[in-house]
Amino acid sequence: MHRTQTRHVTVEAHRESVRRLLAPLRTPDRVEQLPLLAALGRGLAADVVAPLDLPPFPNSQMDGYAIRSADVPDDGAELRVVAPVPAGATPPQLAPGTAAPIMTGAMMPPGADAVVPIEQALPAVFPAHDTPATVRLPAAPARNFVRDAGSDIRSGALALAAGTFLGPGQLGLLAALGFTEVPVYQALRILLVTTGDEVVEPGSPLGPGKIYDSNATLLESSMRQAGLDVTRTGISTDRPEELAALLRRHAADVDLIVSTGGVSKGAYEVVRQAMEGHAVDFLGVAMQPGGPQGVGTFDGVPVLGFPGNPVSCLVSFEMFLRPALADLFGSPAPRPVVRARLAQALASPPGKHQVRRGTALPDGTVRLEGGAGSHLVSALARSNALIQIPEGTSALAEGAEVEVWML
Repeated sequence: MHRTQTRHVTVEAHRESVRRLLAPLRTPDRVEQLPLLAALGRGLAADVVAPLDLPPFPNSQMDGYAIRSADVPDDGAELRVVAPVPAGATPPQLAPGTAAPIMTGAMMPPGADAVVPIEQALPAVFPAHDTPATVRLPAAPARNFVRDAGSDIRSGALALAAGTFLGPGQLGLLAALGFTEVPVYQALRILLVTTGDEVVEPGSPLGPGKIYDSNATLLESSMRQAGLDVTRTGISTDRPEELAALLRRHAADVDLIVSTGGVSKGAYEVVRQAMEGHAVDFLGVAMQPGGPQGVGTFDGVPVLGFPGNPVSCLVSFEMFLRPALADLFGSPAPRPVVRARLAQALASPPGKHQVRRGTALPDGTVRLEGGAGSHLVSALARSNALIQIPEGTSALAEGAEVEVWML
């Protein structure tokens, strides 16, 4: 049975509750092998060990001349030029007293231990293949402009740890190591339900007492951007038996149910009523906006109940669901966290963790966008950051340093 909203918890405690709720979904049967490009934005499901050195052979960092450093004294020397070394070729041993023109990335000739950049040579051009030539070069220390084998990563070393978010850089490393596919966690399937007799779909006639549904678009776009597979049911009425029937129709096909609205203490809270007989806890989180929350299971399927105000449901996703997904499945990537100075003073409820919308500016300050209200969608649309005001802080002056999550 569901439990009434009698207890209050901290943001950290509720975030851990959400993590525990979702942790059983991290099972071996939810791992799939995908081609590298198809894995973009997913979380790595197993450690990846480098099967080879990177680079796999010593190579030149510059266009220039491969030399034996011992052949060139401090005042320079004139060396005989031998056949050039193009990228992709296997060069012969470099004889003493010679210099081999070499391209960036080309394999160092055996015996060569340094490269002199072409602009330091006299003449500063590569000679023609069939023209005997000499070149005057300055002294170069051993390993000068040489990329040693394994200087990036050694064979057998951990290349990427399980849980790593796979962006372009990570996929590029896997390709450089010769991988064509990678084990990743499957995208979670989410059932997104918005509730309320007062809510109508955008584009419909807007009668008295009605508002357009922004929650579904706000949350679905956030979830899809986070790599989730979203099923959207449309707007559910405020009749609990209809909501319960809707949930039962979809529950077997999803990994998580997320609802918006109907989780507060009022008499017509449809989500609370529909969850009668199910293990769902309705509670208050010491946070503004987004205090009323629901967490538990419906017919064994994890459920998160978010508040109905638009900013509240978006803040709930960012504060609770998104961090849990990143921690458990490596996707989406965590929000970048920076420190910034407030461009103006603010007040905050001392017993709550407040999340304000803001714009981080190039000068290291963050400007508040709108007030603290949970209905201010236009302020949210102007924002590029969430400003975190810890519980116990009642006021901050202009110039105070705050933690900022970049959106």
